Amino acid sequence: MTSHDGGTVQAWQALGGAAEAVDRVRYRGAGGLEGPLPVRELARATVGVCGLAAAELAAVRAGLPVGDAAPVVVDEGAVATAFVSERHLRVEGRAPVSFAPLSGFWPAADGWVRTHANYPHHEAALVRALGVPETPYAVRNALALLDAVEAQERVYAAGGLAVAVTEELGPPQPLVEHVRGHGVGDGRVLDMPPGPLPASGVRVLDLTRVIAGPVATRTLGVLGADVLRIDAPRLREADDAYADTGFGKRSALLDLADAGHRAVLEGLLDGADVVVTGYRPGALERFGLDGERLLERRPHLVVAELCAWGRRAWGPWAGRRGFDSLVQAGYGISAACGEDGRPGALPAQALDHGTGYLMAAGVLRALAEGGGRLLRFSLAGTASWLTRDLPAHADADPDAADGAGAQEYEAAAWLREGDSAYGALRYAASPFGEWRRGPSRWGSDRAVWLER
Repeated sequence: MTSHDGGTVQAWQALGGAAEAVDRVRYRGAGGLEGPLPVRELARATVGVCGLAAAELAAVRAGLPVGDAAPVVVDEGAVATAFVSERHLRVEGRAPVSFAPLSGFWPAADGWVRTHANYPHHEAALVRALGVPETPYAVRNALALLDAVEAQERVYAAGGLAVAVTEELGPPQPLVEHVRGHGVGDGRVLDMPPGPLPASGVRVLDLTRVIAGPVATRTLGVLGADVLRIDAPRLREADDAYADTGFGKRSALLDLADAGHRAVLEGLLDGADVVVTGYRPGALERFGLDGERLLERRPHLVVAELCAWGRRAWGPWAGRRGFDSLVQAGYGISAACGEDGRPGALPAQALDHGTGYLMAAGVLRALAEGGGRLLRFSLAGTASWLTRDLPAHADADPDAADGAGAQEYEAAAWLREGDSAYGALRYAASPFGEWRRGPSRWGSDRAVWLER
């Protein structure tokens, strides 16, 4: 079993923790995620600090000083499996399709373009921008005639998603931005009696989509929180995506343009302890759901905001939509992972998963400090850490190397099977234990809090 590494210290300090607390984190076992960038180090560090934050919250809720928090042991096999949970998912024996036919790398006249067209409205925008039918052949031919940046801007202008692949690193971004609330948190979570899990009784309003935000909230769910995800009825989620990230939470639909539905949301906010959002900057402001205004009205809240490109991004990028694959392309990661002149990808959607665990850790730390906090995260911030500051070559577990007791990493040890509203699932276990509930069908639950 090995002690922490420099990546764990960096992540914990970025979350506002004291470096010496990281001595309580230990890693064991073997893991995958090897590649030209230190993805393994990112994965274990983000899970490690999440476990440490959970241990500290449990200690504080039990009336103990944080220095008496329980030690944290992270199994790297569990981490490696969880970081590719969407690949391990099986729904009634069927493997989901991770990327649609029009999502991927395409040669441009002067380089490469990465598109994301997994959702029907993004696919429609892509082919509308290019003026072609919805076929890979037509998209390939159209993009080959355009410079990469020209294609990027044309597709974005039409409401689609495309990014020119660059070899240069994007601008530096903070791993976490700490924004203090307008008042002091009332600490009501700390006033609740401790439960069997660190976040028992904590109410989390989940306004996120796709991977990073849902990973954060499903992690809070496995740690005991009552997580309620809210979506707009018109913005349907893919069933396979929700089957992967819907563990440990419930899902309801509210149309915020409807006065009655908006009143329901306001009631949920009154009862919430945490709000996690995952929309591009500006998308929720028109409903008064940005972190600053949430804290003005409800100073007890912990608010964690997520965006793709970071609020300190260059030019128009701060307000743009984005996904892990697109940030990899625009941040120099795809070029670094490429071979023979073709861009490549990280061994996992590590920006998504890593940011998700960081968000959960930030929420847990803020709860232990009494609430009243606004934290901001971005996929670009995690990309900046990965490409600039994260030290490589985390110490290996001697039991996972050669010699007596050596073991190779096998994902099977961390896969589970169970029933769900989608049918029989095979899924990756959480590094923090077993979920109390499998995914209900997206949008099928009532928009109410459970009794504490």
